[in-house]
Amino acid sequence: MLTTTVQYGLLIALAIALLYAAFTDIRSRTISNWLNLSIAAVAPVFWWASGLSLWPDVAIQLGVAVAAFAVFAGMFAFGMMGGGDVKLLTALALWIEPTAFLQLLLVMALAGGALTIVMAIVHAMRQQKEKLAIPYGVAIAIGAFWILIPRLSEIPAIA
Repeated sequence: MLTTTVQYGLLIALAIALLYAAFTDIRSRTISNWLNLSIAAVAPVFWWASGLSLWPDVAIQLGVAVAAFAVFAGMFAFGMMGGGDVKLLTALALWIEPTAFLQLLLVMALAGGALTIVMAIVHAMRQQKEKLAIPYGVAIAIGAFWILIPRLSEIPAIA
């Protein structure tokens, strides 16, 4: 019962954090370090509430997060992603099992593509001269919600 309540609470807190990340990315094209660190720091409590074992479950989560950071940091180095996006995806990799994380990345890519097309059209219609900057935190949040909303329905009901 306690772990179920904790799971619900943490997933709701994660959803709020994702909305905040998307909103701040829209406003300022940044996702703050404190937000990403907070998401990552609470992951061990979620592991406990979800009943993950240290081996191999937690080790796999950590491995996926390290791999995600390596891949996306490389993309950042080539100017393909923002640093906040890299850190947010790394923090989310701590929360979401590997198969679901791949689904998140697929949905994120599709949402990001659609967002880029819409923003490019608006940018062209307004005849703006500055470089187009995409708030990819929005696409990341959409991908995460795609995964997290069904997960909430899988948690046993709180009596």
